[in-house]
Amino acid sequence: MSKSAKNVYVKANSAMFDDLDRAIVRALQVCPRGSFSHFADTLATSEQTVARRYRRLHSTGVVRVTAVINTEALGQTNWLVRIQCTPNGTAGLAQALAKRDDIGWVSISGGAAEVVCVVRSRTAADREDLLLDRLARTAPVLGLTTAMVLHPFLAGGADDWAGLSEALSPDQDRRLRQAGSTAASAPDEGGSRPRPPETIDRSDQVILDAMVIDGRSTYAQLGAAAELSEGRAARRLQSLLDRRLLQIDVDLAPEALGWNVAAQLWMTTSPSDLDAVGTALAHVPGMSFVAAITGPHNVIASVICRDHRHLYQLITREIGAIPGIRSLEVSPRMRTVKQAGALVEHARLTT
Repeated sequence: MSKSAKNVYVKANSAMFDDLDRAIVRALQVCPRGSFSHFADTLATSEQTVARRYRRLHSTGVVRVTAVINTEALGQTNWLVRIQCTPNGTAGLAQALAKRDDIGWVSISGGAAEVVCVVRSRTAADREDLLLDRLARTAPVLGLTTAMVLHPFLAGGADDWAGLSEALSPDQDRRLRQAGSTAASAPDEGGSRPRPPETIDRSDQVILDAMVIDGRSTYAQLGAAAELSEGRAARRLQSLLDRRLLQIDVDLAPEALGWNVAAQLWMTTSPSDLDAVGTALAHVPGMSFVAAITGPHNVIASVICRDHRHLYQLITREIGAIPGIRSLEVSPRMRTVKQAGALVEHARLTT
């Protein structure tokens, strides 16, 4: 299939999904491990309909519930890496990085000459091996810029991106959040004291791995994988969530739902404005990630918009109204190669 044919395919198939599909996707964002019966009751439809719609959304690569291992709780930091490449080597490098377990959120931007990724290595040695040795010896790499993630303002929540928030009524949203509040820990706001690194054993690791593959794995499935009883598996999972070693996430294919433009925003502020700017950006509609970072830019944000006009309005009206932003670089995302827990091909999630 040619590139133009693939684009037509994606646009045509965005019409396949109706209001109920979008409501189910938003319900998964709000309550990722919620039961289909509760979804059906909240959305005033049948459980069979919800289950059938979910299977279709999942099998066509529109939505996937996964889990993200929190390497910071293990004593490591996350790094953002911008890799400048030769244009003919960008796609190959992005695909190679996407296959690594310690790499997340791989995208191609900068006029097809830049790869941006998140490095989540569990040890400093693994990170240094990647950044100082392997990438340095890769032929297409012309240069790279690294930035440590200092503080996330918007990250780690399944419903961080609120582009589909209007798919649910306020009452439906409230009911689903109440049901989901017992099944997942809230993201760390960063105001607590530093905690010593956590440790995990074999059973924890098996549960972690299973949840990355399918964030809706049943307790019976987790128990069978970890050779534990269903009750012990449930307690282990809740412990991982409470200790913030695991965060349940929801991967989406925004283009399939009519959101066709994504961009990374690299900003600078004065140190005294950094916290206020980051907090304000986290409340801008369309944001999916906001964090304070090191380097020449001290704030990074990712945004998903309907089209380029929507992006322009967001930049000029929403972001432009936030005091304290000294500079802004808009880097359109040409292609997303990997998200939190899934590879992306032709704008759809794959395993």
